[in-house]
Amino acid sequence: MDKKDSKLVLIIGAGVGLLVQPILVNVVVAPSLLLRIAAFIGFLVLAPAALFVASLIGRKIPVIYQFAKFAAVGALNTFIDVGVLNAEILLSGLPGGGMYYPALKGISFLAGTTNSFFWNKYWTFKARETRSVSQTVKFYVFATVGFALNVGMATFVVGLRPGSVRPNLWANVGALAGVAASFLWDFFSYKYIVFKKPAEPVPLKP
Repeated sequence: MDKKDSKLVLIIGAGVGLLVQPILVNVVVAPSLLLRIAAFIGFLVLAPAALFVASLIGRKIPVIYQFAKFAAVGALNTFIDVGVLNAEILLSGLPGGGMYYPALKGISFLAGTTNSFFWNKYWTFKARETRSVSQTVKFYVFATVGFALNVGMATFVVGLRPGSVRPNLWANVGALAGVAASFLWDFFSYKYIVFKKPAEPVPLKP
């Protein structure tokens, strides 16, 4: 794991540590300051530690390290998605987002997806070729399917809420179900289609 990856994964850990704050407010009744600080420090330490372990395994199986970077970006995207959703719920004052949950989830998904494009393009898959317009179009075409999987599953799960579970808590259960539904779709479509590197030209024999 080089210095650049170390710095970037620290940024991811710090970002997740900040984004978890509105989630704690919604899910945990009156979270203590100690819990909130511990969550921030925990993610700040966990992110580089996990990537370091993946880098060791990646010496034998290279795709593991790339998948770990994708997972780190995915964690940031997830917490942007869920964090923004919880901030929207707090601002709206509606338990669990009420009837507007699909719209709120759609907005939070788009925030996470936009972040995903830049991190995956320039860090995970290092796709620096100049075909930016076609690449962006392909990204959002496949992201649209991811959107349907994510928001559709989240909305479906939220509709199954048991009466004994608080709406704000179950809204997060639905959000995580949506993330799980689209995770593998995102990885394989980004790796093999959207950010696929062009084939190296075959040198001509003299």
